[in-house]
Amino acid sequence: MFILGLTGGIGSGKSAASAFFREAGITVVDADMVAREVVEPGEPAWSAIKERFGSDAINEDNTLNRAWLRQKVFSEPEERRWLEGQTHPRIRDRITEQLATAKSPYAILESPLLFESGQYELVTSTLVVDVPEQLQVERACNRDGNDPEQIKRIIAAQLPRQERLQRADQVVDNSGSLDELHKQLSALHATYLAASSTTS
Repeated sequence: MFILGLTGGIGSGKSAASAFFREAGITVVDADMVAREVVEPGEPAWSAIKERFGSDAINEDNTLNRAWLRQKVFSEPEERRWLEGQTHPRIRDRITEQLATAKSPYAILESPLLFESGQYELVTSTLVVDVPEQLQVERACNRDGNDPEQIKRIIAAQLPRQERLQRADQVVDNSGSLDELHKQLSALHATYLAASSTTS
């Protein structure tokens, strides 16, 4: 099956792009959503996190204290590597299962860490949604009410923009309006439909 890997830095507009494809009837597997599922209370990764970090990492309702954990792993690279070691293999297995059950002409894996996590190995082609870094910071701050410095740290932890662009098979520029983004995606959708008919 033709599988498209959709990625982009924080605040680039990945979600707007995946919403477009969903509207067009394409199955989208969201790696962030899967990442949440593998750390739900009682899951093996959740138990490992609780054991390593203790009660600070867990809210009263037993869900992960994401804000605390994010702060911890972004300030301590060794802890981030440990956490990724717990979650990435489990996320990958679940993504593979979900992509295998897709019924649309082609499927999409939406992942902010497509290249960093090795998830690009699961896809046929890669599409990067791109905006200049300053715009990433502005949009991510407006959307989440986050501190610009924290957004910059997250950007620094992601693949550098130039490297992401070099590794992409296709790039859409999302620095304009939603209509402009949709025009670019519409043309690509037609290309992917054609490609999927030759790979199926």
